[in-house]
Amino acid sequence: MSEMLIPTTEVEAAEIIRAHAARAKPLSIIGGNTRSGYGNSVETDAILRSTGLSGIVSYNPGELVMTARAGTPVGEIEAALAANGQMMAFEPMDHRPLMGTSGEPTIGGVFAANVAGPRRLIAGAARDSLLGVRFVNGSGEIVKAGGRVMKNVTGLDLVKLMAGSHGTLGLLTEVTFRVPPRLKTEETIVVSGLNDAEAAAAMAAAMALSVDASGVAHLPLTVAWRFLGGNLPEGEATVLRIEGLDASVPVRAEKLAAAMSPYGRVARLNAEQSRRLWQEIRDVLPYADGTTRPVWRVSVAPSAGHQLVAALRLEAGVDAYYDWQGGLVLMRMEADPEAELIRRYIKALGGGHATLLRATGQARSATSAFQPETEAVAALARRVKEKLDPAGILNPGKMA
Repeated sequence: MSEMLIPTTEVEAAEIIRAHAARAKPLSIIGGNTRSGYGNSVETDAILRSTGLSGIVSYNPGELVMTARAGTPVGEIEAALAANGQMMAFEPMDHRPLMGTSGEPTIGGVFAANVAGPRRLIAGAARDSLLGVRFVNGSGEIVKAGGRVMKNVTGLDLVKLMAGSHGTLGLLTEVTFRVPPRLKTEETIVVSGLNDAEAAAAMAAAMALSVDASGVAHLPLTVAWRFLGGNLPEGEATVLRIEGLDASVPVRAEKLAAAMSPYGRVARLNAEQSRRLWQEIRDVLPYADGTTRPVWRVSVAPSAGHQLVAALRLEAGVDAYYDWQGGLVLMRMEADPEAELIRRYIKALGGGHATLLRATGQARSATSAFQPETEAVAALARRVKEKLDPAGILNPGKMA
């Protein structure tokens, strides 16, 4: 069994990493471990966990910025923000239902995995809200970048590099991020009865309107019944969210509903129903089924999502639904991950990224969880890794 190391100070974390680097002993870097199984397998004799580095360091709501230690539970962050009418705009997914994990997700883990939900369409990913970081690199050095410090002696944009690095470049110890005002209310327009191609056209039309839709997704028949406890209107559901001020949301929703009426039957969900629906879309509810059947998160051009699924269905058992106007495809395979097939079609349709979220241990060991990089990008990634983790001890093999 791997040794569990839970430092309570940044200095203690640095000492642990420095000692392991000196002996070239690998470390697994985790937070709440709610994304266990995400990425390639990492086998080490010791696990370094950030949960001992917890607490909000600085939060003045008037500045719209929060600084927190990396091990702070996301629930604690959200409670503090809600009390002050603010939010994390990027709407981070809770991976526990899909992955079958427990525990508490941490704010450091959210940024380390660059997590984002349906609002990424207009608000960007976690990376786009991140202003500053403190972390311990693979040599045991404490590094600070961005935020109020604005130091970057490496010539690299360390803030952006750490977001999405999955603990391979350093142990995040502190993060500073934007916290904009919470949107007062919301409505969702539901267009029923569209097939995938028709839904792609309707979603593109909705995004072209000046209504600022903040969520644009399509739920085919195979999954639509799973949402809202089966209470969506009958048939496929193309769902379009409007958020904002109490006075503006009904006006914009009315305009959107009128524009969508030529495409199919139109219904409207109130604020409570809308919030529940988009949380279920965010957390991949249809595939949180207690199994280990492979689930992929595929990012392609919005017009290519339904084409990818149609092509795959000719050769493999696949179920899917679409977020981000069709540019994010959540897919569950009925048998094998079919990584080679999926990535071949992605390339044929103009490129994109396929990330394996869930699979059996055997399937994970035989499948690259992340999209293979071009040689030029891979070479650059190796140079960055060598700079920040010269001994290669942090989450070795996690991303490559």
